[in-house]
Amino acid sequence: MAVPAQARMRNICVFAGSGAGRRQEYASAAAGLGRLLAENGITLVYGGGRTGLMGAVADGALKAGGKVIGVIPTDLTGIELEHKGLTEMIVTGDMHSRKAKMHRLSDAFIALPGGIGTFDELFEALCWAQLGFHNKPCGLLNIKGYYDPLLKLVKNAADEGFVRKEDSERLLISAEPRELLTAILAYK
Repeated sequence: MAVPAQARMRNICVFAGSGAGRRQEYASAAAGLGRLLAENGITLVYGGGRTGLMGAVADGALKAGGKVIGVIPTDLTGIELEHKGLTEMIVTGDMHSRKAKMHRLSDAFIALPGGIGTFDELFEALCWAQLGFHNKPCGLLNIKGYYDPLLKLVKNAADEGFVRKEDSERLLISAEPRELLTAILAYK
């Protein structure tokens, strides 16, 4: 079932772990998000891996007939076990080029559970929005409360005067893929 569409939202970048995590709900939600993007005619842009939540979101989109663009640096080909069934795979020279390419290709960003790389990608997108480098929505799929400790840290940073209130509230958050995508598509 489609969510309300917004014409300018063609590509959404999803940051996700190359591991699956300890809960099956993570992979299920990742696959569901991929399927939802495909059903809404939105191309998935992501890190290009076939394992973990990265693979789950890509496979969910592909199984639903969606387009998927992977972006992977040369040094990680073979290490992250790049996905071979994508619509397009872009190989970059390094991690900085990878992130810059994903940002250029995307109209919005969503973070699934992941580790340090996912945190880095999410916070870079938020930082660039805070600095006015883009006005693209940034969302967090907070499956089973995975990001609750991180959200507490951001709130503390705002309470302590290190993050402006409006920047601490910039992140769109939901535990449900459909609800999060609806908020992203409604973003002004």
